[in-house]
Amino acid sequence: MSDRSEAWEARRRAWRVERLTPSLVRLPERRERFSTLGDLPIDGLYGPWDWDAPSDGEHAGPGGPTAVDHHGDPLREGAGRYAGMDPLRDVGLPGEPPFARGIHPTGYRSRPWTMRMFAGFGSAEDTNVRFRQLLDAGQTGLSIAYDMPTLYGYDTDDPEAEGEFGTCGVAVSSLADMELLLEGLPLDRVSTSMTINAPAAPIWAMYIAAAEKQGVPRAALEGTTQNDILKEYVAQKEFLYPPDPSMRLVVDTIEFGSSELPRWNTVSISGYHIREAGSTAVQELAFTIADGMAYVEACMARGLRVDEFAPRLSFFFNSHSDFFEEIAKFRASRRIWWKLMSERYRAENERSTWMRFHTQTAGVSLTPQQPLNNLTRVATQALAAILGGTQSLHTDAYDEALAVPTAEAALLALRQQQILAEETGVASTVDPLGGSWFVEALTNRVERDVWRYLDEIDRRGGMVAAIAEGYPQREIADAAYRFQREFDDGERVIVGVNRFVNDEPVTVPVLAVPEGSFERHMARLQRTRADRDAEAVAAALEGLREAAAKPGSSANNLMPHFLRCAERYATLGEQCRVLREVFGEYREPVSV
Repeated sequence: MSDRSEAWEARRRAWRVERLTPSLVRLPERRERFSTLGDLPIDGLYGPWDWDAPSDGEHAGPGGPTAVDHHGDPLREGAGRYAGMDPLRDVGLPGEPPFARGIHPTGYRSRPWTMRMFAGFGSAEDTNVRFRQLLDAGQTGLSIAYDMPTLYGYDTDDPEAEGEFGTCGVAVSSLADMELLLEGLPLDRVSTSMTINAPAAPIWAMYIAAAEKQGVPRAALEGTTQNDILKEYVAQKEFLYPPDPSMRLVVDTIEFGSSELPRWNTVSISGYHIREAGSTAVQELAFTIADGMAYVEACMARGLRVDEFAPRLSFFFNSHSDFFEEIAKFRASRRIWWKLMSERYRAENERSTWMRFHTQTAGVSLTPQQPLNNLTRVATQALAAILGGTQSLHTDAYDEALAVPTAEAALLALRQQQILAEETGVASTVDPLGGSWFVEALTNRVERDVWRYLDEIDRRGGMVAAIAEGYPQREIADAAYRFQREFDDGERVIVGVNRFVNDEPVTVPVLAVPEGSFERHMARLQRTRADRDAEAVAAALEGLREAAAKPGSSANNLMPHFLRCAERYATLGEQCRVLREVFGEYREPVSV
């Protein structure tokens, strides 16, 4: 311990005796134990002593990297060289490794985060109108929500899709729908995010084909396809095929995008849904990064060099209600990814080590009771994402616990971001909470716990093997159960639900699919099938079938086949049916 640390410790001991103890006698603390939403303990006071190793044997530093590299060769023994806290090394400056303070030297001073509101409902025409409204209101990026039949690879007229048209997103059955969805939008000047996973490849092919028909070359397109299938097995459950062929599709898209669409993020590795399923912040970060590691290793096994594809990997996180825990999670995420990419995977391009992420406020935290309270929840969650250094942000509308947002609620959610950007001063300096004793100590604690999870997943054979045995699913279920028990006991308060309850009914207008939308969509689908070249469609689908039946490889990448199918107006359902027949359908094992 240095002379300065000893001086601080002496000062703290005196403070406890002279100030704290007499105060507690007069007014005891509200709880015996304070903790984050993820149950990390919170001390009453933080100071520079929290950057020194405690007496219980726990190290104070951030930890990492994993104990082994992707070949299984040792990277460290014990806590490794990150066991101690070194502010110069572990906090540093923005725009330089380890990127705890952000990946850009100027933060938001040069350019604010992208304001990307999630939108989609009813038909392609309905959603196109909403996109135009949001762009006119100052939104700087598009984000497409697809309806459930589209997410599961069905056409709207499939019996499995009955009653689900357009209720949670836009219906896209073929290139004809995609053309209308994107009509008149400046695809060469705005980035587009698409929340689509199992059918990501054929939907992305439709987007590329529609853009090229507008005269926008694929190399100029900028955006993100969510395309993270592993988190579907862990949390969201919108899977179609078994894990191995599903991983092949992800690698195909990463490989194709790396060579053909240099500005496109071919996979958005998504912790958001893991958190919505009930995980803690640490679990969200650990399992998301483990998914990312699985994609990196699958691409390297295909023969791709890490610096060929890693610069365009992106992430998607949840910003929940525990303000400081979320900020710590975001700061730790960049440091962890930098260590993994530089030390485990030996990336040479610094951009390969950047953790770039989109954030959405926590939908699961929104309540139908007293829905206007959600405005405050969303604002504080958005502020945590901004202070944590997000690259783009979606703010949930206050009515999303009831239905797809109305236009008025969506505009109000966008205005929340604009107020934070323009009126609060939080974008005026880079990483305003950097150096906070509490924030840095909590960031270290989050990171240490994430490394423990990553080592355990390595021990189980990697994330795909861990998912197959149900490991992350059990961990999330246990965390969700703990939170529910604390909520039921009143230890975790949700204002308006288990405390400060108001029984008076509240009427909030909700969005309904516009009358006639379903009929217009169905008529277009029937017209598309009638007008297209049936022989060309059959040949394209047969080419897809033959290629899918062969082992995945660079020479047998399926993306050119999806593009051929899209251009010939083969429907999404027809393409996914071919893959179901070749790959089979995944059925989740039942566990008791």
